[in-house]
Amino acid sequence: MKQFNYPKVSEWKSLCERPLQNQENLESQIKEVFSEVKNNGDKALKFFTEKFDNVILNDLKVSEIEVDEANNLVPDELKSAIKLASENIRKFHSSQQEEKKIIETTEGVFCWRENRAIENIGIYIPGGTAPLFSTVLMLGIPATIAGCKNISLCSPPDKNGKINPAILFTANLIGIKNIFKVGGSQAIAALTFGTETIPKVDKIFGPGNQYVTTAKQLALNYNVAIDIPAGPSEVLIIADETSVPEFVASDLLSQAEHGTDSQVILLSNSDKIIKEFNIEIEKQLAELPRKEIAKIALKNSKSILLSSIDEAINFSNYYAPEHLILAIENAESFTNKITNAGSVFLGNYSPESAGDYASGTNHTLPTNGFAKNYSGVSLDSFVKKITFQNITKTGIKNLGQTIEVMAEAEELIAHKNAVSIRLKYLENDN
Repeated sequence: MKQFNYPKVSEWKSLCERPLQNQENLESQIKEVFSEVKNNGDKALKFFTEKFDNVILNDLKVSEIEVDEANNLVPDELKSAIKLASENIRKFHSSQQEEKKIIETTEGVFCWRENRAIENIGIYIPGGTAPLFSTVLMLGIPATIAGCKNISLCSPPDKNGKINPAILFTANLIGIKNIFKVGGSQAIAALTFGTETIPKVDKIFGPGNQYVTTAKQLALNYNVAIDIPAGPSEVLIIADETSVPEFVASDLLSQAEHGTDSQVILLSNSDKIIKEFNIEIEKQLAELPRKEIAKIALKNSKSILLSSIDEAINFSNYYAPEHLILAIENAESFTNKITNAGSVFLGNYSPESAGDYASGTNHTLPTNGFAKNYSGVSLDSFVKKITFQNITKTGIKNLGQTIEVMAEAEELIAHKNAVSIRLKYLENDN
């Protein structure tokens, strides 16, 4: 990691740049996949699965037999861990349910809002170098709480044409039955258009590589919503003299091992902490199975020495990290100053991996600076909010003249008449 000391505010923009991805011809490739899947359905999916994953599939849907086999392959210890994480995630997301509140805005005018589940959703679960069964929990649980009727899960098969057993176990645990052995941009295309086997959905959730991310953006052109713009994983840590370098290094490496395009940032008001961190990160890096991936990610990463914790908070808000860790004294006292972050972890004993797996919060978060204008996935992501109003005779009498005056000022006379006719009717009725 490169170190920068006391950068000027004018230099922050360049320091906040994310690693650039090679997008050459990417969109045109994805459009070709979309076209083929739209026109040829399952046939195209099998073709692309063989082309990109080197797997020949007879059936795209995972059978009940495969789910039962997977259940026997997952160790009991992992099953117990997944179940505990599931309980915490369900508890936190259940707390986000809203009660209907009827507001009388004017006497006789009643307004309220009700939630309705998005009926058909698609969940994409990466299954390559890191099969993310935890994301099944993060997306499937709020979907079931919201009451989504049809949940389709897509994940790429391995070289034997199988989906990772932990993904199947987790999906079955939370009640997802429609599971398909399709990955990459072709899976997003299948969820966008529907095929003979995979149903069309209304909204697509889930992380993925640059092909999946670009495909999700393209799906927006076909009246399909997506969760959030998501790219490579990232974490920013603010550390002071009270932080523990071993903890800080482990948290940074936990994101660096995600992928070569991940980025990690360390901010501190102590040069001593940065130096101790550099020693510790080399020590821990050497022990990691995915150290070659992490090494490349660290080349895109930075440690930055700033004059104060307040300045570090300001820099973090400018960067808008996916994950923010405050490894500082009295971390809770700084929360009101944080304006841009996907998810925040306070103190030395709140590792980012807790949020990734089991504390209860959702790990599907905005990256690449989108925390400035997007929230992470929550129960709200799976519902539509519909407003209702009920206006009584008293209500239309009280509000009618206001509507008439405003409609006439905008020269929308039919709007005015819709009220005037009712008021006249009530006068005659009396």
